[in-house]
Amino acid sequence: MSLKTYFLQVKEVVQETADSVTIYFWHPLSEQIKYKAGQFITIIVPAGEGGKKVRRSYSMSTSPHSDTAIGVTVKRVEGGLVSNYLNDNVKVGDFLEVLEPLGNFFVEPDADKTRHLVLFAAGSGITPMMSITKSVLKMEPNSRVTIIYGNRSEETIIFKSKLEELEAQYGSRLVVHHLLSRPSSVWVGKCGRINQGAAIRIMKEADTDFVKDNFYLCGPVGMMEDVIAGLGIYNVSKDRIHKENFHTVMVEGEAEETDESLQTQTVKVKYNGDEYEFEVKPHQTILEAALDLDIDLPYSCQAGMCTACMGTCTEGKVKLDEEDGLTEKELKRGLILTCVAHPISKGVVIEID
Repeated sequence: MSLKTYFLQVKEVVQETADSVTIYFWHPLSEQIKYKAGQFITIIVPAGEGGKKVRRSYSMSTSPHSDTAIGVTVKRVEGGLVSNYLNDNVKVGDFLEVLEPLGNFFVEPDADKTRHLVLFAAGSGITPMMSITKSVLKMEPNSRVTIIYGNRSEETIIFKSKLEELEAQYGSRLVVHHLLSRPSSVWVGKCGRINQGAAIRIMKEADTDFVKDNFYLCGPVGMMEDVIAGLGIYNVSKDRIHKENFHTVMVEGEAEETDESLQTQTVKVKYNGDEYEFEVKPHQTILEAALDLDIDLPYSCQAGMCTACMGTCTEGKVKLDEEDGLTEKELKRGLILTCVAHPISKGVVIEID
């Protein structure tokens, strides 16, 4: 899958909180970049050792229906190469290398629809929700949105004033419920984390229809699992629950335990008429091993979401850390994503179109 690359000029940089910024880009002179509310772009910067290019994907916090510029909101992560680079170095007028918008977590507004969207977010998981919220409220005059948003303290709430402005603008069509785990002594809102009990209580307050409403989740795995468990009590159908594995994309430098069952294997990858044979160690994905050897395979998000690195396993067996990016039919056909794939047998052969 060949992805289009843009060199976008920075239009504005807004400090949202002490550790997060929104970077707005001008569209290219030749075209308007098209994207759906909730999708992400991949930013490539020389933040690696010796100026090596590193890429990370960030959801757009802007709406394709109400904002003229494209914007991503980036929260600083301890030890994060790209998040710290973007927070510390980017200024108005700079050009950044960006891959085209991607992602299966999105909403396409329809003016004829009347619906209720319930959005769960924690921390920087609010970014795609802002895009979705602004899009639905503007384009669907009969729809309403409920946001349940968890943070540590008042100072860490990204878009706090923007959310208040949207609530004032749209009245009862938008209700935001903040939950703070470490609020100040003057906080009068809800306290605690988004867990199963809190999710159910707030959804009931919001007159949620568990048969008809749609639910969108973006945040830590534990939070999303708790919310899904709560929705399961009310037998909410899976096709009404949409989750963004945001933690995989956004949390950089987070060490993961190596699966002790994995062993070093030699893998063969066929791509663009060339064949590459290389070792994949237990702590590596197939893509990581290739990139370490400067083998230029296609990829974008590195989180098993965008399918840019999709290939077919024609021989041998692989294990995927994350399967949400592929359908059951695709998995049965042997399709894999190299960015989350580990070889678990000898003689693995991957063909990439």
